[in-house]
Amino acid sequence: MADLFLELALKVTGFIASLGYWGIGILMAVESCNVPIPSEIILPFGGYLVSTGELHFFPAALAGATGGTAGSVLSYYIGLWGGRPFLFRYGKYCGLTPARLNRAESWFLRYGDAAVFFSRLLPGIRTFISLPAGAARMKMLPFLIYTFMGSLIWSLALTYCGYLLGENWELVRTWFHRFDLILLAGVVLLVAWYIWKRRR
Repeated sequence: MADLFLELALKVTGFIASLGYWGIGILMAVESCNVPIPSEIILPFGGYLVSTGELHFFPAALAGATGGTAGSVLSYYIGLWGGRPFLFRYGKYCGLTPARLNRAESWFLRYGDAAVFFSRLLPGIRTFISLPAGAARMKMLPFLIYTFMGSLIWSLALTYCGYLLGENWELVRTWFHRFDLILLAGVVLLVAWYIWKRRR
C-alpha cells in the first residue's frame, strides 16, 4: 500500500511540477470526477511549490478550486442523466460504494443545497456529493456557488498546510485522515449554526 501511494505521489507531483497551475487544476478536476487521486496529495504539493517560489499561493489555491468545480459539474451531470440505478451499478468502479453513496445522499436530503458546501470539507464524502445533487436535479447556479466556495476553502487549507510544511508536505495526508472526526464535528457545528440561523 505504501509503495502504491509513493508511485501515485510521484506521478502527481511530476505532473504538477511540469504544468504548474494547470496541473493542479486538471488533477483536481479529475479527482472531483470521482477518480481516486487524493486532493491531500495534489494541493499540499502545490503549497510546497509555493514555499519554493515556483508558484504563488492564491493562484495555486484558485486553480484547485476551479478544477474541483469543473470536475464536480461533470459528476453532477452523471448523476442527472444516470440517476441512482446507474450510480449503484457502476459507482464501484471509481470507489463509490453503496455505503458512500447512501452517506452522500443522506447529507443532501437532510441539509438540502447547503450539503454541497459543507460536504466539500469532508474527506470521503466531498468527491461524491455532486452525484446525488445531480440525481436530485439541484439547480445549477446554487450548485456552482456552493461547490466553488467549499472547494476554495478546502484548497486554501491544504495549500497552506503544504506551504507551512515545505519539503514535508506529504504529512498533510496523514494529518487530514487522523483528524477526520474533528473535521466532521466542525462541519456538523457549521450545519447546526446554518439551520439555526435559517429558522430564525
